[in-house]
Amino acid sequence: MTHHVDVHVGKRVRHRRWLIGMTQQQLAQQVGIKFQQIQKYETGANRVSASRLWDIAEALDVPVSFFFEGLEDETKGNNDKKSVPADLMGDKEALDLVRSYYAIPENQRRRLFELARVLSEVA
Repeated sequence: MTHHVDVHVGKRVRHRRWLIGMTQQQLAQQVGIKFQQIQKYETGANRVSASRLWDIAEALDVPVSFFFEGLEDETKGNNDKKSVPADLMGDKEALDLVRSYYAIPENQRRRLFELARVLSEVA
């Protein structure tokens, strides 16, 4: 049976890996394990040991604490309608959107952001 903390940590591994455009195979090679093990970590099927989490954090260029961010909000069950769903950044489409957004030149990105803000206020 999976533990909610293991699932959360796995989602954060997947989130960061997708965000930087790294494959499971590439991460596995950097950490020195097989990609199937990365799959198991990302689904929460297997727990990540402290030393392995340290290696993964180094490979993904984040502090170990990154993998636990948002865990308290998730367990409290934040019901605010305006809040972002806890698993939003686990969605590949959302991550692709973020990647594409940051590929836009800054002045155009600010205009797009303002447009999105206005559209969300009238929705």
